[in-house]
Amino acid sequence: MLILDEPTNDLDIVTLNVLEDYLLDFRGTLIIISHDRHFLDRLVDHLFVFAGGGMVKDFVGNYTEYRTWLSDKEAEDRRAAREAARQGSEGETPRSSGRPHQESQKLSFKERREYEVLGKEVEALEAEKKTLEEQLSSGQLAYDIIAEASKRLGELGPILDEKEMRWLELDERA
Repeated sequence: MLILDEPTNDLDIVTLNVLEDYLLDFRGTLIIISHDRHFLDRLVDHLFVFAGGGMVKDFVGNYTEYRTWLSDKEAEDRRAAREAARQGSEGETPRSSGRPHQESQKLSFKERREYEVLGKEVEALEAEKKTLEEQLSSGQLAYDIIAEASKRLGELGPILDEKEMRWLELDERA
């Protein structure tokens, strides 16, 4: 059994590839704590998700599959809540139909603008990430450029996550 806590920190691409190849061939059990989505997607087939309040959820699949499942579940929960609200308001008079609630669901002008800008920013960040990954995979860069590109790639992850989550939040209301 191997327990790895943030094994990808401070590794260059070549060393990271060697580590991934070794771990893919490892016949024992791996417990990996990491923020590196790509690393997790390549190596894990089972997740323990800390949900807060002392709850740990068990999920069979990799990180991307979990995020997809979570987004789908949240969207379904919101749809069910909207449907329940609609059904609850059918018997009411038009005056008390919950109109202010419906307006609060819609995007304000400022949120619509943020939604549009975030869409463009996410696309640009994903393109930058793809370009960096291609450059790092080429094996033709000088060490200082590799270090700089690796650092930027590490910075992009949390930024992209934050912007994607906000965009998804606004997208559900758009």
